[in-house]
Amino acid sequence: MFSTTQRVAQHALRLQTAGRLALAAAAVAVLAACSALPQKPQPVARYDFGPVQALKAPSAPSANAEPLVLANVRAAGVPDASAAIYYRLAYADVRELRPYTQASWALPAMQLIQQRMRDVLSGQRAVVLDDDGANQLMRKSGYPAMLRLEVVDFSQVFDSAQSSQGVLRMRATLSEITPKGERWLAQQVFNAQQPAASADAAGAAAALAAATDQVAQQLDTWLREQGR
Repeated sequence: MFSTTQRVAQHALRLQTAGRLALAAAAVAVLAACSALPQKPQPVARYDFGPVQALKAPSAPSANAEPLVLANVRAAGVPDASAAIYYRLAYADVRELRPYTQASWALPAMQLIQQRMRDVLSGQRAVVLDDDGANQLMRKSGYPAMLRLEVVDFSQVFDSAQSSQGVLRMRATLSEITPKGERWLAQQVFNAQQPAASADAAGAAAALAAATDQVAQQLDTWLREQGR
């Protein structure tokens, strides 16, 4: 038989244990409620090609250079209005384009490419955008040249999990605008690869911007070779 003192002590111990269990259950409930709350969305990083001043200074413009009409840049395989930054895993399936989910271009990629091409090509000649500019030039200078650009690939390509490069492959078609339509003059495919400093969207954006600058310089040289 337990004495009265022992029974009181045991009862107090049971109450203390029950209190601790109740507190633990309450703490678990609070944690569960917190985890059920909606999480704050992660901000999406937005990139562009950086300042134009970082480009290599072009040579002196030619006095005989004619104005050039630059059509809207088109993309093969992806929407023209897409602002996604894409990458490929060459060691898994190089045919699959994968977008970064927490990063994008500040503008559609084709628009950024067109802007950069115009910035570089304007160092040698006047560059006018869209068909309205072409109509104006026809009234002033006869038959202007039209440059159409189609982007075949614009992505970060991973050779391994740690090694990647920004790749731009672009087809350029040069034609002459006449009252009867466009007259084909020349066509060339340009390729550029620039190593990515990091295996993420930031590395992709920097490498793709550098590849775009490289192709722009190649395109400028090619146009001068065509007398344009």
